[in-house]
Amino acid sequence: MAHAVALTAPPIVLALNAAGEATARAVAAALDCPLHGRAERAEAETTFPDALVHARDLFAAGHAVIGVCASGILIRAVAPLLADKTTEPPVISVSDDGRVVVPLLGGHRGANRLARRIAQALGGAAAVTTAGDVALGVALDEPPSGHRLANPEDAKPVMAALLSGGGARTTGEPLFDLPEGDAVEIAVTEAPMAGGPATLVYHPQRHALGVGCARDADPEELWENVSAVLDAAGVAPGAVASVSTLDLKLDEPAMNALAARLGVPLRAFSAAELAAIDVPNPSDVVQAEVGTPSVAEASALAASGGTLVQSKRKTANTTAALARAADPITTHGGRPRGRVSIVSIGPGQSAWRTPEASRLVQEAEELIGYGLYIDLLGPLAAGKPRADFPLGGEEARCRHALERAGEGRNVALICSGDAGIYAMGALVFELMARTDDSAVTDAARRVEVVCTPGVSALQAAAARAGAPLGHDFCAISLSDLLTPREDIVRRLHAAAEGDFVIAFYNPVSKRRRTLLAEARDILLSHRPADTPVLLASSLGRPEETLRYRRLDALEVDEVDMLTVVLVGSSNTRLVRTGDRTRMFTPRGYARKMTGGDLADAAL
Repeated sequence: MAHAVALTAPPIVLALNAAGEATARAVAAALDCPLHGRAERAEAETTFPDALVHARDLFAAGHAVIGVCASGILIRAVAPLLADKTTEPPVISVSDDGRVVVPLLGGHRGANRLARRIAQALGGAAAVTTAGDVALGVALDEPPSGHRLANPEDAKPVMAALLSGGGARTTGEPLFDLPEGDAVEIAVTEAPMAGGPATLVYHPQRHALGVGCARDADPEELWENVSAVLDAAGVAPGAVASVSTLDLKLDEPAMNALAARLGVPLRAFSAAELAAIDVPNPSDVVQAEVGTPSVAEASALAASGGTLVQSKRKTANTTAALARAADPITTHGGRPRGRVSIVSIGPGQSAWRTPEASRLVQEAEELIGYGLYIDLLGPLAAGKPRADFPLGGEEARCRHALERAGEGRNVALICSGDAGIYAMGALVFELMARTDDSAVTDAARRVEVVCTPGVSALQAAAARAGAPLGHDFCAISLSDLLTPREDIVRRLHAAAEGDFVIAFYNPVSKRRRTLLAEARDILLSHRPADTPVLLASSLGRPEETLRYRRLDALEVDEVDMLTVVLVGSSNTRLVRTGDRTRMFTPRGYARKMTGGDLADAAL
């Protein structure tokens, strides 16, 4: 039986030079996937300047990386990210002439079969070295689509037994072409069955669970109900393909916990869709409450397209039913719960972007944000639908993201720096919390919201300078667009009196030129005139600049909206380190080491 190649994201083919460009184009055409080319060395719609960085970014985002280049280039690129062989995407190198295809990583994610497919298209040879694939042509821990291996931890000893010359007996439908014998058992069953070092159990996922529950029902109550339904039907949890319900219930914690516990998707149907399905146990009470006479039974039938095998079972706050399809379910009906990923990309360069941020961008169906920020994603944004908003359109872009997710889409709201610091993170939740006419729809309130951390301008400036945030610090925005001017001044006085290191965000604009000078004068009344000030502009970008000034010499005209201003405390110092001047704020270790009050306290 043929196996589907399960990839986390579409493959990307990399052409690093003119010598391998024709081969790269042939691979991209055979796989019907994008081609990326090294700038000035290969022609492609998407280009990149640095092969190591580009391959690393694609790998972190979950793409299968196929490089027409030396294997060592790809190995060096992804080596810092290697952690879990069961989840890492394929990495494949192809010789310039296409004669050799080497799957370097990702055997658990279809790399070997992908390599063979490429070799067949090019008329070359796939240099597969995985023992099971070489000797038997199978990967036991990668079952066909629509099947689940119940005990993957036992795949290694079973494969070892087969490679030692033993054979396998199969119970149920055959999944693999293996030598016959009694050394191991390959069991294919919908029923619960214990596996072991000599028995692998595969469950065809033919079943769909339909569930309903009261608002904020106990997840354990729903789990116990579902477990009872599965026990009564004699069906293993691994034979369940999805959990389905009414769309009004997509944000129920109990249902999301159930789907996560089973490791299957949560899907939903509208009341009209469910009401059109005949069920054995309709309810007038349910009809009056949610607009359909059935949730559990109707959604199970809608998701499976089959027949009901376990009717609705009720507890105090939950309902559950089970339906069975004729064949394993590989595509899921209904719609998913939408998701807004608030993605913090840092200053923009990929080296400062977290792998989690890259992964969420890759997973997103649509990118939303200020156009410049999306552009900074480079190849990660290539080919994805995007909604660009201008500066000043913050509320519009957040509302658009929530409403698109409310339709069941997975969208990424792209933010520079850290989205939780003077950025879109707070506004997303503010919109969800509003109850007036400016609020978002109920569907938008039910979406999942994921937040990622990013390198903030504050952190980037501090790292470039040295350690100016070594002691207590604060951040103050000097923009009075959203904060009353009198509040800003009050905070300036408090921070000055508290002797905090201060990071000024939004220090100036074309129309706002006075608050930074006023802040300087307030601070001068509390700390020395020679207090060091860092002006950090365009951090993490090629035009990055760092300048030091004395507090009394800080000039407004030196600062723009791309500048972070870091003002030291009365203890902040500059020190020469080799050919650079660094800024730091001591924390007090000198007092501890020289017998001061900190040393006494330690004793």
